[in-house]
Amino acid sequence: MAGLGAALCLLSCKPGETVYGYTAVDNQGQEISFSQYKGDVLLMVNTASKCGFTPQYDGLEALYQKYKDQGLVIIGFPCDQFGHQEPGTDDEIAEFCRLNFGVTFPLMAKADVNGENAIPVFKWLYAQKPFAGFGDSDTGKFMDQMLSGRDPDYASNPDIKWNFTKFLLDRKGRVVARFEPTVTPEEIDAEILKLL
Repeated sequence: MAGLGAALCLLSCKPGETVYGYTAVDNQGQEISFSQYKGDVLLMVNTASKCGFTPQYDGLEALYQKYKDQGLVIIGFPCDQFGHQEPGTDDEIAEFCRLNFGVTFPLMAKADVNGENAIPVFKWLYAQKPFAGFGDSDTGKFMDQMLSGRDPDYASNPDIKWNFTKFLLDRKGRVVARFEPTVTPEEIDAEILKLL
């Protein structure tokens, strides 16, 4: 089914397009257009509150504080599709992020990022930069072993594999890089700086 969703996206999500034609609902229930971020560098991340990668909120907020005045906007997309690691409501998620990690960057409403109910912007993101592996770190090998145990063909699908997958977009709204959860926010600092 996920493969079908990705195929449909490839038909409807025009590869040359920018993020500016997409909208999503924020955690206050307001629909926002990504066209409001024209001219900004964006880092779009699917997040979760009860994941082994959840401490990456600290690194994301540090990047946001470091570069927001230069035009970086980080946008979190809470999602409960990976190990049921985001069970809270939008209000609970926002409070958790604020109290535990001091998050001040924008958070969207909890939503699916894979499958037929995935929000369109995420279908577009992974159509632009499909999954290309977790790398050779111990964590990467663990993730590959875990996911291939569930689906031997998981790596052939372009979709999101786990919480804290990050997409970096340039000031023209184009996806320039995808970073899997095994890549920390600190490790992408230099890539962000190139676009600012």
